[in-house]
Amino acid sequence: MNSIPERSLSRGQACVLGAAALPMVAFGGLGAVGTYSNITSVFHRSATALGVVAAGEGATLVLALVLVGLTMLGQSSPATVRIGLWTLPAVASLTGAAVAKTTTEAVVFAVTPMAMCVSAEGMGLLARRIVVYRTGVDAEAQRRNAAVMQRLAYHRARAANHPEEKARNKSELASWKLAEKVGAGDALLGAHLVDVQRERMTAGADAALAGMFALPVTAPTPDVTPSPETPAVEPRAEEGVTPPVTQEDTQATAEFETVPAGPVTPVTTPVTPPVTLDEIAAVAGVPTPVTGEPLTDDQLVVVLRHLRYSDDPPLSYRQAVAAFREGGFVGGEQRVRRAWGSLMSHEESDA
Repeated sequence: MNSIPERSLSRGQACVLGAAALPMVAFGGLGAVGTYSNITSVFHRSATALGVVAAGEGATLVLALVLVGLTMLGQSSPATVRIGLWTLPAVASLTGAAVAKTTTEAVVFAVTPMAMCVSAEGMGLLARRIVVYRTGVDAEAQRRNAAVMQRLAYHRARAANHPEEKARNKSELASWKLAEKVGAGDALLGAHLVDVQRERMTAGADAALAGMFALPVTAPTPDVTPSPETPAVEPRAEEGVTPPVTQEDTQATAEFETVPAGPVTPVTTPVTPPVTLDEIAAVAGVPTPVTGEPLTDDQLVVVLRHLRYSDDPPLSYRQAVAAFREGGFVGGEQRVRRAWGSLMSHEESDA
């Protein structure tokens, strides 16, 4: 669907377009009068001259009116109308050149009917531009693009699926040639592409300017000036550098050496006993799991938790399952895997 709102012509635009259309009609009429005069001078019969004018300029005028009418309705013109706009004046030109008595007259008689052809094409183009301006729809460009896309789709399908290699290669070349014509002459497509590129260039320029003018973020420098209440921190000695020995260090060394030797009391760290399976089951609120008996899902989680943390570092899934089987506990592989997943999810939530 067309998203461009319909626009109306202003009074000034209508006046200018009307002034441009009047000379086209006038010059087309003058061409018809000239053809009539030329033929009359040769045959000296008005009926014959009127017949030639009707067959040439008259038929061209009819096709021009059809072209303008279809264009104003937002429809494309058939190929026969476009061909007739050039064929009929050409026939009239050949007729005038054939009946002329001299070469000079032949040139004049041949050029005169072309005025109607140019006038018809000019009026058709002007009507087409008016419709495109008001509605945003170029029916002629859409017709051409539709025809090109139809041929392109056919040749792409033929290049991909035709059983003969020669036909596939021929369609491949034809599709590349047709690709050059896609969108040709479509002013709206060109305008949309320019808008898209304009947005991309704007975004790129904005990113470039943001990178150029962005201020660097620096961490604040801590204030190392000691306050009267805070004692100054002595600099730490670097590795491999012996700090100078001060008088306070000498006195502290002497006092240390004069301390009488005595029995040394060893410092022991209390060892926390491991949590038993019964304690874990009591905390979980389930009966203590028993080897050789079917276990519930909660009991499976209790057993796996007990086995996982029975060693440091904690056991992996494979190690815990091996310990589970060696301990004589009963549980299917799928249930054990689900219980292990529940245990891991609880560990992640606790973390």
